[in-house]
Amino acid sequence: MSAGEQQSYDYVVVGAGSAGCALAGRLSEDPDVTVALVEAGPPARGRLFEIPALFSQQLKTVYDWDFETEPEEQLGGRRAYLPRGRAIGGTSSMNTMLYVRGHRYDYDTWAELGNKDWSYDDVLPFFKKSEDNQRGGDEFHGVGGPLTVSDPVSVHPLLRSWVEAATNAGHAPNPDFNGAEQEGVGYYQVTQRNGLRCSSAEAFLAPAADRPNLTVLPSTLALRLRFDGSRATGLEVDHLGEVRTIPVTREIVLSLGAYNSPHLLLQSGVGPADELTAGGIQPLHDLPDVGRNMQDHAGCFLSFTSNTPPVLGPDTSMEEEQLRATGASPMAWTEVGGFLRSSEDVPAPDIQVHAALGIVRDQGLAAPLEPGMSFGPYVARPASRGTVRLRHSNPYAKPRIVHNYLAHPDDRMRLREGVRICMRIARESLLTSQLDGDLRTAAAAGLAPVSDRDQDLDDYIRTQSFSFYHPSGTCMMGKVVDHELRVHGLDNVRVADTSIMPTLVTGNTNAPAIMIGERAAAFIRGTSAS
Repeated sequence: MSAGEQQSYDYVVVGAGSAGCALAGRLSEDPDVTVALVEAGPPARGRLFEIPALFSQQLKTVYDWDFETEPEEQLGGRRAYLPRGRAIGGTSSMNTMLYVRGHRYDYDTWAELGNKDWSYDDVLPFFKKSEDNQRGGDEFHGVGGPLTVSDPVSVHPLLRSWVEAATNAGHAPNPDFNGAEQEGVGYYQVTQRNGLRCSSAEAFLAPAADRPNLTVLPSTLALRLRFDGSRATGLEVDHLGEVRTIPVTREIVLSLGAYNSPHLLLQSGVGPADELTAGGIQPLHDLPDVGRNMQDHAGCFLSFTSNTPPVLGPDTSMEEEQLRATGASPMAWTEVGGFLRSSEDVPAPDIQVHAALGIVRDQGLAAPLEPGMSFGPYVARPASRGTVRLRHSNPYAKPRIVHNYLAHPDDRMRLREGVRICMRIARESLLTSQLDGDLRTAAAAGLAPVSDRDQDLDDYIRTQSFSFYHPSGTCMMGKVVDHELRVHGLDNVRVADTSIMPTLVTGNTNAPAIMIGERAAAFIRGTSAS
């Protein structure tokens, strides 16, 4: 279908990211309905999206929404860089591919807050439905689903040493962070298929490519929803400069992520009436919590140069050929880490640690010129809350984002303890024998705190912390949407992405976003996970 046609659709899914691709793919399994999937970015084709280790080359490009926060007080007044995928597949086409679901405690908390059918036992079948796990199926894992989940390949000796050093430092080894218990250290599974990225688009859209009832509309920017009273009648879009409205007969589902989903609602007149009026937008429906409850994982890395051979594979045709032929190559991407407790008083691990190759500077944007490794913590269940607000009424404008990172003293305390844990791991002889210098050497280069005293840790955290790219909560379930993800006060609009999370999960958010897309499809179709 050409961009200029005025065809109507039963369902319009806005945003072809982790959740949106899963949702559109599942809805289109019913041949009796028509589905349009609208995405602002282009198709995600070619080696930049396929080869795992090239993900950083998408940052600050046309494939990146390239958001940033307003100046953040606890980050020393710095603006935090917020990358988001702007291509078919969304951030699942540019992330580091870690497959982490979160802790049982997270989902049981959602249910305890009054969100029916969102406990861990409720959501587990939908995680399993999506999954094709290389290890096989069991109580916690599925096989035969569209999303390939595999063990890491080409694990560098430094990363293996980190896992062993963390174990020597007293942390239990854990072979499966998505199994019976999350706590411990080990190797992250990844959404890779034969060594190449398996994005949500590759998983859910590629198999649906020949379905005549599914239309994917790339390079199509959503501007606002059109309403007749409380019923959405269409989506106004801009396709390469041509503005038109896509009519919808049944439902519109927003899957644009925690920044763009609330922003589209606000641009459409749905949100806090006083804010809309002040921004020059006529309120359609006063919904005060749109754009509130923003959460994200904030943390920092400690970095160490290494006397080992170069640790990141060169981007050469030989390395690429090896990856495509064998599924293993230095151009694959691997991370290790774990889930730890800042104290014995917490009900579940509240610190997540990532360890990866390369030196992290400037929020990960600086070129990794020196060989080495970085590892560090973030606060897994933050108490701090931020907002997404209108910048002005122009729908092409980016929203005004205030995360309030580490504003709550509990978050600062937990991150402080997480850094201490990582400093203790860094002192293990198994690592020091492979690293150039010690913590003092790293501190002199600005890559580690000068000591583990509170003030020194706080100084380091303030200057070095940044987003770990897991925004959520801004269309909170229970406040903005109901337990079936329907927007309160509207007849036929849902939200299905991480913005519906009442509280942030303990872990990366790609797998939970896909699960949310699966759940939305089941709610709409009236089906189960089986």
